[in-house]
Amino acid sequence: MNGLQAYQRVSTQTSITDADPHKLIQLLYNGALERINMAKARMQAGDIEGKSRLIGKAIEIVGGLKSFLDFERGGELAERLEGLYDYMERTLFEANARNDVAKLDEVASLLRQIKEGWDGIREEVVQHQQAV
Repeated sequence: MNGLQAYQRVSTQTSITDADPHKLIQLLYNGALERINMAKARMQAGDIEGKSRLIGKAIEIVGGLKSFLDFERGGELAERLEGLYDYMERTLFEANARNDVAKLDEVASLLRQIKEGWDGIREEVVQHQQAV
């Protein structure tokens, strides 16, 4: 699944044409975190089917984030993020297989940290886009 498809599954509130690439990534982070939180609730409620579906969607979104990586411009940072996204996908798969809330919390924490950095550069990105 590419990033655009993952985005379409995440956001029903913002059309694709309204979202710039930076905003699109923000929406993907939000969508992944939302699915993980919902999966955690389903896991705790004993809803195996719901939990599995939501974790599967979170894995798809992380894959979408990975598809947006620009290795030419991102260099080492893009490579490190790719490794981290791979780790998140594996950890989400394990969380699903083992009903492990702690693994869901671990991935959510990692996503929040990356999202905070991404959100922090929003103003800089918007200014750059306006200058171009």
